[in-house]
Amino acid sequence: MPERLLAPEGAAASVTEFTYGGATLVAEDLGSGPHPYVLIHGIGMGRSVYVDLVERLPGRVIGLDLPGFGEAPEPERTLTMARHADLIAAFLRGRDISDAVLIGHSMGSQIAAELASRHPQLVDGIVLAGPTVNSAARSVWEQARYLLIDLIGERPTVILRGAREYLRGGPHLIRKIRATVVHEPEKAYAKVQCPVLVLRGEDDPLAPQSWCREIVSLIPGRAEMHEIPDHGHGTLISHAEPAAKLITEFTASL
Repeated sequence: MPERLLAPEGAAASVTEFTYGGATLVAEDLGSGPHPYVLIHGIGMGRSVYVDLVERLPGRVIGLDLPGFGEAPEPERTLTMARHADLIAAFLRGRDISDAVLIGHSMGSQIAAELASRHPQLVDGIVLAGPTVNSAARSVWEQARYLLIDLIGERPTVILRGAREYLRGGPHLIRKIRATVVHEPEKAYAKVQCPVLVLRGEDDPLAPQSWCREIVSLIPGRAEMHEIPDHGHGTLISHAEPAAKLITEFTASL
């Protein structure tokens, strides 16, 4: 059975598996209140790497392990970003959630955009943190190169947590990365109707400032961008207080 990885000792939380369309995710649900945060991790990650962020967010937080990542079992075939979005949407409907604030990090930003565009009735706002994939560098090797550049300057906590989760990602990781790279998130951004917060670490090579500004310009409604000083791509993983503050303020304005 999946374990509690995010909830502090003594806190009320539930950890469950949810299966839809032949794929299974793991969800850890803790806290209470409106606008529950639904945390969608990046490629090769899992919910456990965001424990610092979760500790700083008020209210209800639902951390996910997507199929084939973290504690979730490997799916029979690799999911597209759209299929990931439909799986999470089915999960939210099963929990009677229709006011979610999606926090998508890296690959999770692409899934969050798909979910908000395909199932707008479930989402009140989305946070795109370190959004990928930059339209000017849409290849597996370009993204791998940027990731290596980012890791050189990252904090040890980010490297250690990330390395552990990448090893858990299994032998199909390259195939999963390819599914991320071929996705064109700009098509989803143009259909997002809810408010959007774009976050990037000022030293993040995977989410360059030009790309983040392009995302803001593509959103039809309210969208804003903030840079977090002295952070790279792991801005939600280590020293997450600046990101948590911006996310909390954004949610309070919905």
